[in-house]
Amino acid sequence: MKKPTPNPPESDATSPYESLDSKKLHEAAERALDHYLIPPAAQPPRQSSTMFMVAPNTPTESLLANACESMASASVMLSDFAGLLDTPYRHTVLGIAQVLMLGELAVNQALDNLELPG
Repeated sequence: MKKPTPNPPESDATSPYESLDSKKLHEAAERALDHYLIPPAAQPPRQSSTMFMVAPNTPTESLLANACESMASASVMLSDFAGLLDTPYRHTVLGIAQVLMLGELAVNQALDNLELPG
C-alpha cells in the first residue's frame, strides 16, 4: 500500500547556526539595532523655493486683502463645480467651499481689526 505523502527528509540534529562566529552575529545585531533606534543625523534646514515668493516688505493689509479675494474666488469656483456633481461628491465640494468661506470671514475680520498706519 502506498502512502499519500512521502516521508519527511532526514535532517541533522545539529543547528545550522552553531558554526557561525558569534562576534559577526553580535556586530550584525548592533548594526540592525542602530539602524532602527538611533535617530538620523540632523539634516540641514530646508531652503524654501524662491519660484513663488511673496515680497517680505509687502504690507499686511495687502496680504490679507489678497488672501480674502483668493478665498472668495475659490469658494465661487467650488460652488459652480458642485452644481455639476452628483449628491455624494456635491456634499464634499460644498463642505470644502464652506470651510473656505469661514476662512474668508476670518481674514475679513482680521482686515477690520487691522490698524492702518496714520
